[in-house]
Amino acid sequence: MYEQTVAPAPRPWYRQAWPWFLIALPASAVLGGIATIILAVQSPNAMVVDDYYKEGLAINRQIHRQDVARTLMLTGLLRSDGRQLSLELTSPSPLDDERVTLQFIHATRARLDREVVMQRRSDGRYYAALPELAPGAWNLRLQGHDGRWEISGRLASGGSFQTHLDNGH
Repeated sequence: MYEQTVAPAPRPWYRQAWPWFLIALPASAVLGGIATIILAVQSPNAMVVDDYYKEGLAINRQIHRQDVARTLMLTGLLRSDGRQLSLELTSPSPLDDERVTLQFIHATRARLDREVVMQRRSDGRYYAALPELAPGAWNLRLQGHDGRWEISGRLASGGSFQTHLDNGH
């Protein structure tokens, strides 16, 4: 006699792997698009410049100030104990600046930028209170009170630090 074999009942589609694989591809694209839209709305690009002409003029002025600092052979050593800033400027030519302006420029977020005016004391060093700095990388820009020269440096924020400033970081 003949024996009849009964084929097993096919599994429903949702219990098979290939439909879920085919669904996962477009679903991941949709989720990535939603995440991109959320990021774009929550953090607008602050790196875009509206007026390129003015930016170009500012860059030319900055280059001129750096050239003056190079001529003066001006360098600086900036120190902090976590509360106070101390700056020692070195140059063969005597400097007559009673105060200098130090800018802390955040590497990615302009709203975190800080500016400090440092006063010279009798020991020849400049002092000011350390502003509150968010964690991250900072560009430093130091200018004389008349804006004639400029030196710069970099800093990774932390409690106490020491960094060199010059005209070619």
